[in-house]
Amino acid sequence: MLRAADVAAARALIAPYAARTPCIRSPWLSAVTGHDVWLKLESLQPTHSFKVRGAACAVARRSGAATRGFVTASAGNHGAALAHAARMAGVPVTVHAPRAAAAPKLDTIRRLGALLVADYANYDEAEHAALADASRTGADYVSPYNDPDVICGQGTILLETLDDVPACDAIVAPVGGGGLVSGLALAASGLPRRIGIFGVEPERNPAFTDALREGRITTIPVLDTIADGLGGNIQPGSLTFGLVRDLGVRMSLAGEAAMARAVCDAAEHDRLVVEGAAAAALAGVAGGAVAGAGLTVVVVVSGANIDRAKLAHLLA
Repeated sequence: MLRAADVAAARALIAPYAARTPCIRSPWLSAVTGHDVWLKLESLQPTHSFKVRGAACAVARRSGAATRGFVTASAGNHGAALAHAARMAGVPVTVHAPRAAAAPKLDTIRRLGALLVADYANYDEAEHAALADASRTGADYVSPYNDPDVICGQGTILLETLDDVPACDAIVAPVGGGGLVSGLALAASGLPRRIGIFGVEPERNPAFTDALREGRITTIPVLDTIADGLGGNIQPGSLTFGLVRDLGVRMSLAGEAAMARAVCDAAEHDRLVVEGAAAAALAGVAGGAVAGAGLTVVVVVSGANIDRAKLAHLLA
C-alpha cells in the first residue's frame, strides 16, 4: 500500500540524480483562463523530462550487488531517464522502444550507454518485448508508470511545487500510463488541505478516460498523436488505475489541433520548447480543464524532447 510518506522519502533518494526545477508564472495562460497559472519546468531535468525522477527512485532503491541490470519499455523519455540513473549507479540497462519514437529521445538513450532495441511498431509491442526480456534474463523490469518507486519519484514534483507556489490550488499534468498523476495524487493525499489533481490525455489515446467510464482497464486502438509520449494502453493490473480512480484525479481530453497550438503558444509567449506530451497539459488548461477563475494553477511542463523537424513544422 503506497502512502504519501513514501513520496516524501523519495525526495531525498532522487536528489543525486534529478534537478530541483523552477516554477515560472505564465502571463498568457493566466490571461486566457482567469487563473494565476504557473509552469513547473520539468523540461529542465538532465534528460529534459520529468521521467528522471521516477527512474532515479527505482534505481536508488534497487541497485546493489544482486542487481542483474534494468530493462524497460519506453516511448523515449523514460528510457533516457533510466539510462541516466543507471549509468550513475554503474548498472547496465536495456530499453525497448517503438521505431517511430522521437529521434532526440532515442539519441539520448544511446548516448547514455543503454542497449537500445527500437524495432517495434508501437509502444504496446515494445512493452511486451521488454517484459519477456526481463523474464528471460532476470533483469529488473522498471515500468514507465506501473511501478511503486516510479510513482513515488514522480510525486516529488508536487512537494517541490508547494515550496515555490504555496498557494497552489490545482496541478495539471499530461497522462499516458498514469505514473505522473498517480504520484501527484498520492503526494496530495497526505497534505493538510485539498489540492485538485487534473490529468489531460490526447483525444486519440483516451486510455484512462475509457477505463474510468467502464470501471476497469480496457484496451483502446493505439493511434498516432502529436503527444507521442502518451500513446499506448494501460498495462493490465496497473497500480495507476486504482490510484487515479480512488484519489479523485479529474481527467479531460486535448485534441491534436489544440496541442499543436500549445507548442506554438509556449514558444511565442513563454519562450519554451515543449514536446507534444507537455503540450497536452497546456492545451487542457487553455481549454478549461480547471473550471472557474481566480485559482492558483500549476501546469507540469513534462518535457522538451520534440523532434526538430516536427517543431519547425508546427512553428511554421
